[in-house]
Amino acid sequence: MSGPAERLRDNAVEVASLLVTGLWMAALFTGQEWWWAALIVGYVVVIPIVEIAAGDDEGEESDREWGWPWDESDEDERRSDAAAGDEDDALATLRERYARGELTDEQFERKLERLLEVETIEDASEHVERAREQRRNREAEGNRAREYE
Repeated sequence: MSGPAERLRDNAVEVASLLVTGLWMAALFTGQEWWWAALIVGYVVVIPIVEIAAGDDEGEESDREWGWPWDESDEDERRSDAAAGDEDDALATLRERYARGELTDEQFERKLERLLEVETIEDASEHVERAREQRRNREAEGNRAREYE
């Protein structure tokens, strides 16, 4: 069981936040004009100093839990995991559609090849742009052919 001094040290940032908030709110409700200075100095100066002095890294850990990337290597790892999960989901969906008979053999093979060639978001963007360009070219050729008829 930890004593009051140890609990105070472990929760120094929370205690400082509570004291700063109580001070500026008391000043605000009693009509003091300096309440905003207490708010700014408290949150911009006092709490960060207490956090540094207490060596509190808990805030950074909780930020990571919520998905805010502070470390680029963590972000890269998250992206590769998500991409792998998305690819697995897409492949599973493709297999299910084929198994239900929604796709012919040729359609399944074509979609599978496309899925395997598109590994990253950049690849997918390039693939979509190439498909749009091919469709525009076919439409332009069709329009030219109609003009000559």
